[in-house]
Order: sequence, then C-alpha cells, then structure tokens
Amino acid sequence: MDHETENLSPDAAGLARAAALLAAGELVSFPTETVYGLGGDARNARAVAGIYTAKGRPKFNPLIVHVHSLDAAERYAVFDDTARALAAQFWPGPLTMVLPLRADGGICDLVTAGLATVAIRLPAHPVARALLAAFDGPLAAPSANPSGKISPTSAQHVIQGLSGRIAGIVDGGICAVGVESTILALDPPAILRPGGLATEALEHAIGQPLPRGGDAQAPNAPGQLKSHYAPGTAVRLNATAPDRREIWIGFGPQCTTAAMNLSPTGDLTEAAANLFAFLRRADQQAHDTGATCIAIAQIPDYGLGQAINDRLERAAAPRPLDPSLGR
Repeated sequence: MDHETENLSPDAAGLARAAALLAAGELVSFPTETVYGLGGDARNARAVAGIYTAKGRPKFNPLIVHVHSLDAAERYAVFDDTARALAAQFWPGPLTMVLPLRADGGICDLVTAGLATVAIRLPAHPVARALLAAFDGPLAAPSANPSGKISPTSAQHVIQGLSGRIAGIVDGGICAVGVESTILALDPPAILRPGGLATEALEHAIGQPLPRGGDAQAPNAPGQLKSHYAPGTAVRLNATAPDRREIWIGFGPQCTTAAMNLSPTGDLTEAAANLFAFLRRADQQAHDTGATCIAIAQIPDYGLGQAINDRLERAAAPRPLDPSLGR
C-alpha cells in the first residue's frame, strides 16, 4: 500500500516521530556514514517483509541489523574475543560483522534469510545513532533504494527511488563515506563484501590476510548479487576515453576531459564519496542525451578502491531477466 512519505528533520522532534513510526511497524529511511538505510524493526516480521516489498529485494538476501551500542549488539549476536576487539577498534564505523545469531534475541528469520548468523553493525553517523537510541531496538536496514539500483547518499536520492513506498525519511545531509560497510565473517575470517573500511586495516588488526568469501547464488551477507548497484544505462569499466555515445566518468589527473571526475587528484576517499551520486548523474545524462553507455576510468584496486571496484563490477554485470533475481 502506498504511503504519504514524511520528510523528517534530524532534530529531537523529527527523531521522535521517526522512532514512533518504526515502533508502529512502519519503514523509515535514515542516514549513516556509508549510505542511507531503509530501517524497519528487525524483530517485526511484517516490517521486515515491508522492506523487501518496498525495495523489490530477493527474499534470500540477508539484511544488516543496526544497533546503537555494543551492549545492544550482544543481545542479538554472540561475540567472541576477536569480535569484541574488532568492535572496540572499528565501532562505531563502516564495519559489519557476521556473527552467530542469539536464538533468544528476537531477530526475525527474514532478516537472516534463515541463516544461523546475523550481520550486525554500529553506525557512526550521529543522526543514525540518535535514531537508534530513540527507537531503542535493532533496525534491519539495507540501502534505501530499489533493489539492484544505485545506492542513495542523500535524502533526495531516497525520495527519487522510494517516495510513496515508505513512511518517512530523516534528512541528515550527504553521506561522508559513500559506499556501504565492509562485511567481515569471522568463522573463518573472510571479507564477504569490501566497503568503507579498508581490507588492509582489518588484516592488520586480525594479523592475517583475508580471503574474499560469499556466494552470489546463496548470499550469506548483503551485497553479493552479481548484478547490483546498477544504473539503467550499461556500464563499461577501465575506459581510457569515452566512445562517441558514452558518458565518461574519470578518475585522477589524467582524465582532464571527463565532465565528471570521481577525484581529480586521485583520492580514493573522495572517489568513494562521489561514486553513487556520479553514477546517478551519468545515468540521467545518458537518458537525456541518448547515450548508450557509461564509461568509467580505471580505479586502483587497493584500500577503498577495492570497494569502489566491487560496486562497479556489479553495476557492469549482465542484468538478470527475472525481476525476482535481484533487479
């Protein structure tokens, strides 16, 4: 059923209204340091089902649970010494850990896609933390966009994709990190999704190299579908120059003729923050001009570049024909 989507301010009154909507089983988008999330009570199966409906998200794809403190996280997940040490070092921040699910925590099966683990994180954005504290419960919150499409880094992006499908949007400005959180499994240690926390930082903390894990056919964490984060226009990677009917997104000082440059100085942090907004802009320009492809310059594959390349490879992947498969 369609909603009249409320635009909520990030002050005490707006957050109280957002918390009340969430407590009533409604869906509210809110900012994190990574991207805007689409929040619903992770204990309420009807609310979580509403997230899948609003996004058109495949039912087998797990969701991340957001909490406001480590104590709250331990109500829903089982932490060992390694997990606590990582939380002490990297929380609040763009790290999601996949941990054993507490059977008595009340997280509904739709959040975990029926798995015995839960993906959980403590976001750093002050508005997210204030909302989580006001709600005083776990929020399942994937990115607030139609499934498979470009993730939102502003409230306006959420409005463009989900207005009328959700109850409210808390406008907290532009997201500083701009790509989703890094997802880490611990048994055994593996990166399930590169993201806003560099793999190298986690490898240093854990004291070992981290392989890439995950399965696009049976995801054990969010963001593993092969076609994901995709604009409506086709994407070509590692472009040194655009063809005649392409929109070019550059990176670095060598891309002087690119109308859009993720970072003219080659700063990967700046590039990550700009990524989704530039993809949206290029997609709109392609629609307006009849361009057939978005060409993107090569991005170094280290640090945040790993997260950027992960998103771009999924954006460029062949699109599934069946809407139930991830679009």
